[in-house]
Amino acid sequence: MRLHRHIVAAACLAALTAAISPAWADSYPSRPVTVIVPFAAGGPTDVLTRIITDKMKAPLGQPIVVEDAGGAGGSIGVGRVAHAAPDGYTLSIGNNGSNLLTGALYSLNFDVIKDFAPVALMTSNPQIVVSRKTIPAANLKELLAWLKDNQKTVSVGLGGPVAQVSAINFETMTSMQFQLVPYRGAAPAMQDLIAGHIDFMVDQLSNSVPQIKADTIRAYAVAASTRSPAVPDIPTTDEAGLPGFYGALWHGLWAPKGTPPEVIAKLAAAARQALTDPTVKARLADLGQEIVPVAQQNPAALAAYQQAEMDKWYPIVKAAGMKGE
Repeated sequence: MRLHRHIVAAACLAALTAAISPAWADSYPSRPVTVIVPFAAGGPTDVLTRIITDKMKAPLGQPIVVEDAGGAGGSIGVGRVAHAAPDGYTLSIGNNGSNLLTGALYSLNFDVIKDFAPVALMTSNPQIVVSRKTIPAANLKELLAWLKDNQKTVSVGLGGPVAQVSAINFETMTSMQFQLVPYRGAAPAMQDLIAGHIDFMVDQLSNSVPQIKADTIRAYAVAASTRSPAVPDIPTTDEAGLPGFYGALWHGLWAPKGTPPEVIAKLAAAARQALTDPTVKARLADLGQEIVPVAQQNPAALAAYQQAEMDKWYPIVKAAGMKGE
């Protein structure tokens, strides 16, 4: 009899929750929303987040607070969102390093796939091979020759898991080995590259473009099959002498698992509206960030793409025995 009462009570609670959920979602958001950036302030993910969320405020009708929480390849900030209340007030904007590769590189107390509700795929960002200004190499072939002669002392800055995987791939393709120097994000790695404390990076294009234009670093090749409109004079790796060396970061928006579908829909709509804003499009283009097609700016597309990327990269990371730097 007691078990029967518990079952009835649970059923009534479930029915009540279902009844009030749409009404609660209709009033969402009723207070500021926090977006966690899992890297250092001033880095490419932080800059992208502030550009996009600034235009999400109007459709949501509430302020958006951006918090930077770097460390452990981005998994510290992402973990905060995984363990947050699933009410739509704590979100994650991250990339395929922080929100995917960390699952293969680190021992985490959350699952990068199962503990999140995808909201929208947003941008793609090719990588680029760059060095400190004082390296005596005018092009990629000359850089490869210099690296080969100096590889025992060459240092490579790692601004996150994608940079780590790309640096190791660079070592494999060139049959070289370097000193890998991990950072809390791409911004502090870039600061050390400018200062000459490290020798080169396989960096996010959006992080390097401002420094390339300011002539504080040297750029050699975009790690893609086509040139970037942001830096059209810089050749691809295919053109420059390292064919097939490609790398890119993509950014997405996630909420904690269990966030109501109505809330997810509101967030996805706000993200799509922000990505159509002319100011957002212009600012992201200047940085080399490519906005994904509208058809991919939704939860299902992000979930499918993230799973496809996991199927592609996890076996490679594990076969190489890579661990988080």
